Amino acid sequence: MATSRALAEAPPATARRGQHPGIALTVIAATQLMVVLDITIVNIALPHIQQALGFNTTELSWVINAYTLTFGGLLLLGGRAGDILGRRRVFMVGVLVFSLASLLGGVAQSSAWLLAARALQGLGGAIASPTALALIATNFKEGPERNRAFGVFSAVAGAGGAIGLLLGGMLTSWLSWRWVFFVNVPIGIAIALLAPLYINESERHPGRFDLTGAFTATAGMVSLVYGFIRASDHGWTDPVTLTAFSLALALLAGFVFNERRVPQPITPLHLFRDRNRSGAYALMLCVAATMFSIFFFVTLFVQEILGFSPLRAGFAFLPISVAIIAAAQFAARNQLRWGPKPFLVTGSLLVLAGVVWATRIDIDSTYLGDILGPTLLFGFGMGSIFVPVMLTAVSHVAPHETGAATGMLNTTQQVGGSLGLSILVTVFGTASRNEARQQAGAFLRQATPQQLAQFRATGRLPAPYSSQVLVHGIASAFQMGLVFAALAVTIALFVIKIPTPPASAVAAGHQAQSPTATP
Repeated sequence: MATSRALAEAPPATARRGQHPGIALTVIAATQLMVVLDITIVNIALPHIQQALGFNTTELSWVINAYTLTFGGLLLLGGRAGDILGRRRVFMVGVLVFSLASLLGGVAQSSAWLLAARALQGLGGAIASPTALALIATNFKEGPERNRAFGVFSAVAGAGGAIGLLLGGMLTSWLSWRWVFFVNVPIGIAIALLAPLYINESERHPGRFDLTGAFTATAGMVSLVYGFIRASDHGWTDPVTLTAFSLALALLAGFVFNERRVPQPITPLHLFRDRNRSGAYALMLCVAATMFSIFFFVTLFVQEILGFSPLRAGFAFLPISVAIIAAAQFAARNQLRWGPKPFLVTGSLLVLAGVVWATRIDIDSTYLGDILGPTLLFGFGMGSIFVPVMLTAVSHVAPHETGAATGMLNTTQQVGGSLGLSILVTVFGTASRNEARQQAGAFLRQATPQQLAQFRATGRLPAPYSSQVLVHGIASAFQMGLVFAALAVTIALFVIKIPTPPASAVAAGHQAQSPTATP
């Protein structure tokens, strides 16, 4: 603890803008990668975690939810903390908390222990992630230099989910499920040591923390997501489901009321007065809702239907990572030429096309013929969106509110992903139950006495019938995903209004990017 405090109090003069920009960007991007991939890295390890710690199926889902909900709910507070206390200082604290939580998760001996560690990981991520993004503005000059940095950051953020699936498969297959947590510890320590040497500290802005806003926002989103998850198992008229939705409505209304009256809100509502910024938040929410669902259901399909091993399933997502990185870099290099809007529109259309293709999935689908194509379209679309949506969200924001603006963008991504997945899981559950009744009827009409006895003993349909139920549920979920993708296209086309940069700005941008340009 003494070492971390000494590092946090290191004077800003130890870092100089432009002295080692590559190292600074590597440290910032590595943090974002560590935080983002932890959303998916445990997915493939879940069966091993369940067996080791005695989770039941319902509890197991909270290994994911405990992280994403805490992460998304407290991002706003993390962004505000960076503005008030100094972004580098808060960034380092978040990284150290995340590393400690990862160590605790790796040595967990019970389900409650692991869930507490996952929630603490979410807290660390919520502190580190928004300050990491805001530190790009602190350490890179506005224009081509910052755009390139955003491009790297966006590519890492976008590809982190797929990389997490691959890394999770490798660690689980070759070592143990505990290493999906242990892997963060040395990385986090290295980041904490390098940050004060190569990253500039931001100016501190006096203020107070809006704890009421943080609590109502987090609790409201947790209750809302829980309501959808509960509805998938117990229906929309279940008393607990209705109570969860009612509580969510009350808490989120209280959040808005609080933000309107406190002098220093965690989320300044005037940020939403800018049409383009509000559109960027809404677009990120819709795209994230689609993104989380694609990862979840494609992972389910390739393992349960195609029979991929955890490691092979991880490799199946590599093309998405490549597509996201390539598209993000292209978008970053051409922002000055075309502006954000063409990339937002094109990216949203590619996401929509990928989801339309994915709805055609059936029991005879193959990876090369029916999975690779849609996911590549989706990857190129996501990569095209990340850079311009980030630039739009922080454009014309006062320096002391950059943390709040970036925190809100990250929050919409996590909340959108959690809400989208919970809604699509609800559709998946309903469609699967309906299909199961039809498949059970077909099975009973032609089952042998031995098959009937096994069915009565286990309550499970044989593989051909159960596979059809699963595929029907996945296809139905993708059909619901079309709604989110179509909303993203609508927002990109009609809500966000950003003019194309004038020719003089384009020429200046080319000169700035030229290796012979005067510094």
